[in-house]
Amino acid sequence: MPARAGDGVAELAVRTADGEFLRVNTGEAPVPRLLAHLAGDAASNTGADGLDAPSGELDRLTGAFDQAGYLTARPSTTAWAADRRTVWLLGDERITGPLTALLAAAGADPRPTEPAELATLLDEPECPPAPAAVVWCLDGPVPPGLWDAADRLPERGVAWLRCHREGWQAWLEPLAALPGDVTSAHIRARRLAATPAHRELAAYWRGARTTGHPAPLTGPAAALIAALLAADLADWAGAAPGEGGLPARRRLRRVDLRDLTVENHPVLPVPPVAPRRRGTP
Repeated sequence: MPARAGDGVAELAVRTADGEFLRVNTGEAPVPRLLAHLAGDAASNTGADGLDAPSGELDRLTGAFDQAGYLTARPSTTAWAADRRTVWLLGDERITGPLTALLAAAGADPRPTEPAELATLLDEPECPPAPAAVVWCLDGPVPPGLWDAADRLPERGVAWLRCHREGWQAWLEPLAALPGDVTSAHIRARRLAATPAHRELAAYWRGARTTGHPAPLTGPAAALIAALLAADLADWAGAAPGEGGLPARRRLRRVDLRDLTVENHPVLPVPPVAPRRRGTP
């Protein structure tokens, strides 16, 4: 939005929606006349202060503002693509409950689903119509092998989104929409490779842990997780602008459930590796 800037000097600056300030060289056009022209004042070429401005210069600057998108509000949402409306939801109702409401409000058709129904979809290609996307939410660590079969969903043309919780940390994994996208197996491999405590982390995932007082999943925390998942799905379905930052297909989110802060981490698929021959170093 255009605004005056400067210490007693008539300068012009634009504050963008993401908080940046851009200084504008108005050329021969006095700032008061340009601001009046941007406001739609037909008599803005001259004013009571006696400052003249060539109409062509005003039109040029106004056109530049318009072309940059600073005069017309961009739509915050668009229609949810019809062929991507059906979304199956599995897992903990404390997350899928608010997620269902958010998706329905955005134009999707969320449907609670059981793991057995998903297994049928994966094992029988000729089963009833497949969903456009599957979302699986766990209020706890992922048991080994639970998501291995679901990692094949993108190969069937079904988008695959998931999240889980480890104590005070919630992990929202990238949306896998195409073959070769980041899967849950890739995330596990990346996390093990990134920590010196890889043996302990692997044991934690296997269930080799004793829980004292479990960290509770609060309502605001569940709502935040649901909102982030809904935003990723809306981006994929064309119902959100999807501008700026990392794309949902390449972003791993970690949410601190104590203060609801979110960290975004870029992540890539793990390339296939040929098995080592026995006896090689």
